[in-house]
Amino acid sequence: MKAIRIEHTGGPEALRLVDHELAAPGPGEIRIRHGAIGVNFIDTYQRSGLYPLTLPTGLGLEAAGTVEAVGEGVTRFAVGDRAGYCTGPLGAYAEAGNVPQARAVRLPDAIDDATAAGAMLKGMTAHFLLRRVFRVEAGQTILFHAAAGGVGTIACAWASHLGATVIGTVGSPAKAELARAHGCAHTVDYTTEDFVARVREITGGAGVPVVYDSVGRATVPGSLDCLARRGMLVNFGNASGPAEPLNLLELSRKGSLFVTRPTLFDYVSTTEELDAAAAELFAVVSSGAVRVEVNQRFALADAAEAHRALQARKTTGATILVP
Repeated sequence: MKAIRIEHTGGPEALRLVDHELAAPGPGEIRIRHGAIGVNFIDTYQRSGLYPLTLPTGLGLEAAGTVEAVGEGVTRFAVGDRAGYCTGPLGAYAEAGNVPQARAVRLPDAIDDATAAGAMLKGMTAHFLLRRVFRVEAGQTILFHAAAGGVGTIACAWASHLGATVIGTVGSPAKAELARAHGCAHTVDYTTEDFVARVREITGGAGVPVVYDSVGRATVPGSLDCLARRGMLVNFGNASGPAEPLNLLELSRKGSLFVTRPTLFDYVSTTEELDAAAAELFAVVSSGAVRVEVNQRFALADAAEAHRALQARKTTGATILVP
C-alpha cells in the first residue's frame, strides 16, 4: 500500500510517500481501509520533533473507513463495518491501517468518512475540554482562541449549544465571520485588537471563568489576564510555539488561578471512555447543533502541502487527506 513515512524530523519535506507492506491484523486488531484521513496540529508537532517519536515511523492518528479484515479474538467489529479511530496507533497517513479493536469506534450511518476523519480527534478534543476538563454550563461566558480552526469551530458551536456565551479570537475578518457562524457571540481579531481589553470590556471587567488556548506562546500571558478570580487556563496546543514557563506566584497574584495542560489521550484511556466520548460527539453532530466543515482536502501524496497550509494558518475547519 501507499503510506507516508518519516525517517528524520524536520519540516514538511520530511514526509515521504512510499510503498509500505502492511501485515495481517494481529490478535485483537482490525484492518481499516481508509476512506479519509484526518490532519491535525499534533501531526506537525510529531513531524518536527517537538513531540519525539521513534524513527523511522508513519504519521497520523486519525482515519475512517471500512473494516476489511479482523484478527483473532475480535468481537467489537466484523468485516464490512464502518469504523474510525483518532488516538493512533501512528500511521494513519496511509491507504489502510491495523488498529486495536479497543481503540476504534463504530461509525453511525449519518456520519460519512470525511466527516468522521475531520471530526473525531477534534470533536473528542472539544468534548473533553468542554465536558470534563472544565464543565461549561449555561450562562457562562468563555474565551476560545483560534475559534475558526478545526477544534475551534466544533467547540464554539458546542459551547453555544450548551448555553454559554462564546468569545472567539481569530486572525482575520473572514475567520471572524466563520467563527460567528459556528457559535461565537463575540469575535476578536488579535492581529488588530487587544484581546485582553476586549474580553474585559465584554464581561464588564469581570473576566471569564475559563480560557481555552491552543495558540500557546503568543497568547498564554494574555489569557491569564482574561481570567476571573479562580478561573482556569486550559492550554491544549502550541500553534505559536510552547508557552514560556510560568511563575506559580503569578497565579496567586492574578486571583488564585488554575492552569492545566491536558491531552485527549488521558481522557479516553479506556474503551468505555472512548465510546462515551464518541457517542456524545456523534449525537451532537447528527442533531445539527455542531456542523463539521471539511474545508481542505489533499491527496495522500500531498501531505506535505497539507502541513504547510496548516502551519501557515491558511486553513479553516477540518483538513483531510484522501487516499
